[in-house]
Amino acid sequence: MRTAARPLAALSLTVATTLALSACGEGEDATEAAAGTAGAETVSFTWDRNVAAEDQDPRFEETSVEVPKNPEDIVVLDMASLDTIGALGGEVAGAPLDSVPDYLQQYLADDAFNAGTLFEADIIEIESQQPDLIIIGGRSSALYEDLSEIAPTVDLSLRGSYTETLERNATFLGEVLGAEDEAAAAIAAIEAGIEEARAVTADAGTGLGLMVSGGELSAMAPAAEGDTGRGARGGLIYDAFGVQPVVEDIAAATHGEPVSFEYLLETNPDYLWVVDRDAATGAEGAQAAAAVLDNDIVEQTKAHQDDHVVYLDPTAWYVVFGGIDTTKIMIDDVMQIAG
Repeated sequence: MRTAARPLAALSLTVATTLALSACGEGEDATEAAAGTAGAETVSFTWDRNVAAEDQDPRFEETSVEVPKNPEDIVVLDMASLDTIGALGGEVAGAPLDSVPDYLQQYLADDAFNAGTLFEADIIEIESQQPDLIIIGGRSSALYEDLSEIAPTVDLSLRGSYTETLERNATFLGEVLGAEDEAAAAIAAIEAGIEEARAVTADAGTGLGLMVSGGELSAMAPAAEGDTGRGARGGLIYDAFGVQPVVEDIAAATHGEPVSFEYLLETNPDYLWVVDRDAATGAEGAQAAAAVLDNDIVEQTKAHQDDHVVYLDPTAWYVVFGGIDTTKIMIDDVMQIAG
């Protein structure tokens, strides 16, 4: 296995280590408070932040934040970042405890406190704990303004290329934690695993990503240019893992996302890649995806007849996606079809 990451496409987001605090716009006061003195060693993180109001079209501004190296107390409201911090040997002091999957519990401090939910922070509790660093992403991105008044806050949301975002985030967190070598090795291993998975899907024919929730079906489409969050997540099976979409423009072909069982027979992909959303969210009394797809129409599809209905880990693909350990789970899911 390679021990150094192959260079990826140039990143639009910059990660750089610096030995002195500099004026950095948003979050500067909190940064100085956390770092203690102007000479404290820090790491700089820059990203494009949506500064538009909820009812306005997105408007992005470049935002740079200096965060202290080797922070003692980290609050994380993004499960992918919790994953990567733990995989690199760190631990998290605060998180949305009710949303942390079993396989990531080991990365919480023994006395970890509940920082809220994936969507809403417990501002009072977080402020009382006075963390050195706060990390948001995806569902919690809108919390930046409030949280940046407490401590240096960075947004590690998935933006554009999955592999580039993963490399950016792991590199940044590796610098923060003093685990640069571990981050480089993890990036190289994941890159190799994704390449192996893409080699398998290249010979697998067509596929359709399918989300099942509440007994209903939604077709997942490749991400559009610039997609973040939900749009990028839905396209991972194609964009990151190379599955050939069964139709050229899935979104257009479905007039949106909801589809019928007849649509599965009409498009008749070689593989169905299924995410059980209700299992991911723990919806009570929900019918399992396998039960929803157990009907006469689906049984007529090529995917069913060839035993090519692949059930993806719902927590990895719907809740966490983007962390080091989680990406390994995703690679293993895709590699189920090898052989």
